[in-house]
Amino acid sequence: MNRIRYDISPWGETDTYLFKEGTHTHIYEILGSHLMERDGVRGVYFAVWAPHAQSVSVVGDFNAYTPGIHPLKMRIDGTGVWEGFIPDLGEGPTYKYHITGFDGTGAFEKIDPVGFHFETPPKTATRIRNIDGYDWGDAEWMERRHEVNAHDRPINVYEMHLGSWRRKGEAGEEPLSYVEAARELADYLVEMNYTHVEIMPVTEYPFEGSWGYQVTGYFAPTSRYGTPQEFMAFVDILHQNGIGVIVDWVPSHFVTDGHGLIKFDGTALYEHEDPRQGFHPEWGSAIFNYGRNEVRAFLVSSAMFWFQKYHIDGIRVDAVASMLYLDYARKEGEWIPNKFGGNENLDAIAFLRQLNESVYRENKGILMMAEESTAFPMVSRPVYLGGLEFGYKWNMGWMHDTLKYFKLDPIHRQHHHHQLTFSFIYMYQENYILPLSHDEVVHMKGSLIEKMPGDEEQKFANLRSLFAYMTAHPGKKLLFMGGEFAQWSEWNYQKSLDWHLLENPKHRGVRDLVRDLNALYRDEPALHRYDCEAKGFEWIDELDYQSNLISFLRKSDDRKEDLLVVCHLADTLRENYRIGVPFPGSYRVIFNSQASRYGGWDDLPTDSVIESEEIPQHGREHSLALRLPPLCVLFLKQKD
Repeated sequence: MNRIRYDISPWGETDTYLFKEGTHTHIYEILGSHLMERDGVRGVYFAVWAPHAQSVSVVGDFNAYTPGIHPLKMRIDGTGVWEGFIPDLGEGPTYKYHITGFDGTGAFEKIDPVGFHFETPPKTATRIRNIDGYDWGDAEWMERRHEVNAHDRPINVYEMHLGSWRRKGEAGEEPLSYVEAARELADYLVEMNYTHVEIMPVTEYPFEGSWGYQVTGYFAPTSRYGTPQEFMAFVDILHQNGIGVIVDWVPSHFVTDGHGLIKFDGTALYEHEDPRQGFHPEWGSAIFNYGRNEVRAFLVSSAMFWFQKYHIDGIRVDAVASMLYLDYARKEGEWIPNKFGGNENLDAIAFLRQLNESVYRENKGILMMAEESTAFPMVSRPVYLGGLEFGYKWNMGWMHDTLKYFKLDPIHRQHHHHQLTFSFIYMYQENYILPLSHDEVVHMKGSLIEKMPGDEEQKFANLRSLFAYMTAHPGKKLLFMGGEFAQWSEWNYQKSLDWHLLENPKHRGVRDLVRDLNALYRDEPALHRYDCEAKGFEWIDELDYQSNLISFLRKSDDRKEDLLVVCHLADTLRENYRIGVPFPGSYRVIFNSQASRYGGWDDLPTDSVIESEEIPQHGREHSLALRLPPLCVLFLKQKD
């Protein structure tokens, strides 16, 4: 093996300045391992940030993992970056960095923090990989993405875990590859009328049971399901079928496995030294030091990388609340106040603003979503107004209140009517996504269908009503896999979904209902155009708590497109229930969650036409007399 060279580097003065300033957004072009040819010599350039290390060398397949054969040299520009070029080295070999710590006593092997590919866990080495040259076929999608992802368009997300959606093998023991999953998933999502898919983290992670939320490789799709190019194909196939791709991304904390980022150069480099700032007591993980310039550059570049190299359409930022508050999951005396004495993490707030401004600037039409569970103000408002500039915030309050309400026996719901209506008070304070995510069907919480009260018939009717109410409520939508066909068991990351349940008509009915609701949400402008603007909603009656009933209008630009929504969540039949309407005329039932084709038992035929009468109700001059099946949601539309 030729001796390492130090005269080959992609770094320029601008790179040095931006990296030290914390504003470099493409560090993956100058850090990590890169196949290069210089002066007719082919090889691999290595660069790693380890400012407090006494020495760094590359160890790998090519030198029998022997330290010292290929030592790197620290740059003289003050970046703390070690670099070197190994001639005659190509794609494929594994490697790590052998680092002697700042005091000269500790020596350890670390992954490449900017590595593009890793060995399949439980192995941990980084692999030299060229990720350029993929022949994308999604130009049409990328050109119109800004239209698809606009706030006035339907955004309906299917959340999934790649390793357990469907499995193969005689016993279902093998997950699908990226390409296999993409082909099956694209067909399924098109059939089910979803607009987007959100995949739980694919950034490389060591422990399967973390579901990807304990990350080591922030620039690498997990090798569990294939190569980087095969993940590109995953995105490409979905785009060619009209499906947007959102990925979970975890800048809030990272895994403490010794081969990862923790104590990377013998010091707390990526994390805070003080455990009151640098250790997460709830998850047993390390917390990034957002006040360190190079760490911000690392994280912003990671997000940019997935947009630029993998054409993803959106990022859902995990656990934002844990980033915003210094006392998150901490008791008195276990946290350090900010310089003003408050509990807000000022460095994290500045980082999130920088993150969103940076990725929006370079990537047209993308989605940035925050999983944020508190009342932190203006999460989805622009930075120039004092906000964090996410495109959307998960409405965790809606989720908690809604599930609490639907879990109740209908006889008790009248005493908890506020849990059904409270979200309508604040529904336009942020741009919201309504999430029924994986978090609600794990850790002994029960599946969605299992949460519903009553006997089996009532459970299914309640679940159908829940999905219809969710579709009618202002806000974009997200549902975790398995919920769409009423899987009984909690989600298990080690096995496939229970697809055999679709042999049962009740489960098929829920699947068909979700498919039809998705189509209505997509095709009816009133259900999506003003998800984020108050002019898209008007109450008819929110006060009939004794009947477990609310009614409202979802509105568009043309009143003939407006929809009347009636949610009757009692378990009794109501005849001649009078609902005030804004305009006289004929109203057609376009959806009924109790329709027989969905498994309902008290059918009000779709396409039934009800004539308004000049009888005042709910402050309106005209009204309809409706027959309301128990546990049902109806959508009605004025007939032309």
